[in-house]
Amino acid sequence: MALKSTILVTGGTGTIGTPLVEQLRSGGAREVRVLSRHPGAGRVVGDLKTGSGVGPAIQGVNTVIHLATSFAGGDSSMTRNLLYAAHKARVAHIVYLSIVGIDKIALGYYRQKLESERIVAESPLPYTILRATQVHNLVATLFGVQRYSPVLFAPSIRIQSIAVEEVAARLVMLADGEPAGRVADIGGPERLTGQALADEWKRHRGSRRAVWPVRLPGATFRALAEGSNLVDGDPYGVTTWAEFLARRAR
Repeated sequence: MALKSTILVTGGTGTIGTPLVEQLRSGGAREVRVLSRHPGAGRVVGDLKTGSGVGPAIQGVNTVIHLATSFAGGDSSMTRNLLYAAHKARVAHIVYLSIVGIDKIALGYYRQKLESERIVAESPLPYTILRATQVHNLVATLFGVQRYSPVLFAPSIRIQSIAVEEVAARLVMLADGEPAGRVADIGGPERLTGQALADEWKRHRGSRRAVWPVRLPGATFRALAEGSNLVDGDPYGVTTWAEFLARRAR
């Protein structure tokens, strides 16, 4: 009987991490550990920001899928702490999830992600880096937080959002395979304008608010308007924005 592979997931309780862990655990072919600062079923306790507990948590692990992130900053230090422990534990494969366009879009958070990519690529550990477009859930949150606004603000750019389950499925495939370096970016099946996304969101919510297109000055918005957040070639995802909204409404 073949031995189970042991996979450690950072960020395993998050938006993408939750379906990822479910997919990894289905079938029982893998032992899956979720690194968390808080104890719980299926979790191992460790803090990537300080490095505390990460070493013991990673012992005996074959593959690490690194999703943990912080919008407040510190991504690069968390990645360094993780890779230090992974190197000592002789982990065979690091899979890192990143974001499409981070080398062209001048957001502080994106610069942190780009630095983490560099740290992973320059480490002695075998690795795979996957960039994905933003997920449907994030777009829904963008509109949802405007619940008290008299109008619905929508960015005047195109967005190629993807379902979290499809990102998770690709990560499972990569984790089961050999380290491949930087692999092809993935995105959703549609490139929709902010207006079209907002109109569909309104339809599913029964909202009659006007949509207000938003254009901002500066290099960041210009890069987005030029399509730096989009994936060239055929789309990877199949779940459309409308299908995602319909599923959430059930």
